[in-house]
Amino acid sequence: MSLSRDSAEAIALRCLAWLAGNDELLPVFLGATGASAMDLRERAQEPEFLGSVLDFVLMDDAWVTGFCDAEGLDFTAPMAARAALPGGAQMHWT
Repeated sequence: MSLSRDSAEAIALRCLAWLAGNDELLPVFLGATGASAMDLRERAQEPEFLGSVLDFVLMDDAWVTGFCDAEGLDFTAPMAARAALPGGAQMHWT
């Protein structure tokens, strides 16, 4: 699945909203990233920040499935969105 940058940002914004509404996971994200609640509001339009939100959620399959189930998305959508945002290109070590 290949996404446009606009579509990727829309998915990442949905992921940020899902994360912000998750009382158990939000503090983990804030602690892991050093972001504050104010950062969530102020940086929500920055593609790099949205990429970090997707990077975080992609760390755990349960988080990916929870987000995708809640939003009615295919389980591959977060990875496809991440690939379309800055810094999301797959690394090839060969």
